[in-house]
Amino acid sequence: MAPDGDRLTAVRGAETDGWRPGPGRRPFFALCEETDAPGTGHGLSKGASLCGVPRERLTVYRGPFDPTRDTACPACRARTLGDPEPTPEDLLRHRVRGAVPGPLREELLGVLKQGARVGLWVDGRAAELVRRHARPGRIVEGGTLVEAVVRADWRLGLASVVHGTREFLVFLPQDGRPFVARAEPGD
Repeated sequence: MAPDGDRLTAVRGAETDGWRPGPGRRPFFALCEETDAPGTGHGLSKGASLCGVPRERLTVYRGPFDPTRDTACPACRARTLGDPEPTPEDLLRHRVRGAVPGPLREELLGVLKQGARVGLWVDGRAAELVRRHARPGRIVEGGTLVEAVVRADWRLGLASVVHGTREFLVFLPQDGRPFVARAEPGD
């Protein structure tokens, strides 16, 4: 959390905080020092240092804040070395590991490991989600399981991952085991 209570956002520039993508990612913050008391490195977050020094009292550098340096502010260090928040891809990969076994599950785990992104993740009534987002006519593999979920009209989570010319649909029934289907990429 930023000093003003806002959640950290994606990396966009030297004064924007966020998360570096990929395995072992750590939060990224621009390096800054108090203008009147140089020597201690701080991380810049949304107009102030992580420990609360206002932006007007800081000199900002083009490099990243390194919380492992001896000169790093202890309060800023504590805010950056905690456990990073999982990405949607991390969360989906965890759920897919417990999904119904099969070649689609293994292929999806492989493309998530390569860096494929979750394009959609919604929750709601199964029949409505499948009709609006999965569109059954596009499903080319795994359709029989989809029909069973729609008939039961369970609460459902639905995630989509597009990788190249393949679109994976991950069905996350509230009262059942997740499963993966494949659809023709849509619009």
